[in-house]
Amino acid sequence: MSSGSHIRNHNFQKNIVVLAGGVGGAKLADGLAQIMPAERLTIIVNTGDDFDHLGLRICPDLDTVVYTLAGVANPETGWGRADESWRVIEEVIRLGGPGWFRLGDLDLATHLVRGQLLAQGATLTEAIQHLCRQFGLTMNIWPMSDDPAPTMIETDGGLLDFQTWFVEQRWQPAVRDVHLPEDVRATPQVLTALEQADVVLLAPSNPFVSLAPILNVYPIRAMIADLPELVVAVSPIVGDRAVKGPAGRLLADFGLPVSGAGVAEYYGDLLDLFIYDQRDQTKPAVPELAVRALDTLMRDRADRARLAEEVLATTMELIAR
Repeated sequence: MSSGSHIRNHNFQKNIVVLAGGVGGAKLADGLAQIMPAERLTIIVNTGDDFDHLGLRICPDLDTVVYTLAGVANPETGWGRADESWRVIEEVIRLGGPGWFRLGDLDLATHLVRGQLLAQGATLTEAIQHLCRQFGLTMNIWPMSDDPAPTMIETDGGLLDFQTWFVEQRWQPAVRDVHLPEDVRATPQVLTALEQADVVLLAPSNPFVSLAPILNVYPIRAMIADLPELVVAVSPIVGDRAVKGPAGRLLADFGLPVSGAGVAEYYGDLLDLFIYDQRDQTKPAVPELAVRALDTLMRDRADRARLAEEVLATTMELIAR
């Protein structure tokens, strides 16, 4: 039995806001959704990697979170839909269209419905709310902003939009800097969630391209630094390497240790508690930061719930002191 097993058996009274992007963030959000009342959980999702493709607005991180919590994500990749087919994209390629960003047939339905809602004047927040209802989700899942907020990647070869660097070029060009837009504002829903948050949890997502874009949205970082009882981060590094994606690569590119210690150093004094993986060789050492080692690897849904329980139990222990 995990150390946090009491969490799911009681009426949990804290409001948890999770900042998430990508597969790791979606998995921990799913773990929390398994053990918490839906009305106590809000997930704020990165939209810095949203882009227009084939005439449609694609929101990869939002869709990964929705699909994962709805239980319809591809279990092998962590993104996209389970039991997917590819007839449309294969025909797009045959007709001379771009095939580097593969959209499955079921996934396309999401983009088509969202596109129609946006064309009718809905905000991105309203469109995601509609999709969540259709997937049977009752917790709040909010985009970080309704404004476009494209993340740009500066490489030795020039400035690339995020998906070109990440998908088309398979995040191979070394990164000199990550450029985030100015004057992007949070939605009223995000502001309300942060005002009511007891705990803000930075999921095990890429710190540079999944969570920094959220923290960059005005006034999210300042609110997180000021309002909640505790700010907690879970490292995306396991055994001194990223579980998935380019987090390790970016830590190295920015001169930080490829470890949980490097992630903790990057977040700095924003945090009160840092959860790192028990396989890591180096214990993070940031002044006045509480650190705990847990098994952060989420192999299946049971693992997600187990980690969520342990993170919440550790958080509650620190609050109670």
